Amino acid sequence: MAEHNELGKTGEEIAAEFLRSNGYTILDQCWRSGYLELDIIAVHQDMLVIVEVKTRRNIFHGHPDDTISRKKLNQLYEAADRYIENKKMTLEVRYDLITIFYYGQEWVVEHIPDAFYPFMS
Repeated sequence: MAEHNELGKTGEEIAAEFLRSNGYTILDQCWRSGYLELDIIAVHQDMLVIVEVKTRRNIFHGHPDDTISRKKLNQLYEAADRYIENKKMTLEVRYDLITIFYYGQEWVVEHIPDAFYPFMS
């Protein structure tokens, strides 16, 4: 597996553990439908939470959330729609962002609830 893929997988595992430790129930990770992917799908307080995870080894080339384009957001919303339809989900949906980067000797996790809104794109 390519190094950037390993980094992404590591970040998604760190994010999932962070969410679990904060009371979230993880339904799926790395869910795919064709070319679309959702990093983490969870439930928290009767809400379906779609989580985009961005991981970087450092922030010298920008913060991890700087890489989220309008195209990426549109794909995120389309993937979420497919997931909801496929699983016949009826919960209200929230879109969160978790950024993870290595600082000093540890991974730093930042969680931004309600980071995206479908009408923003």
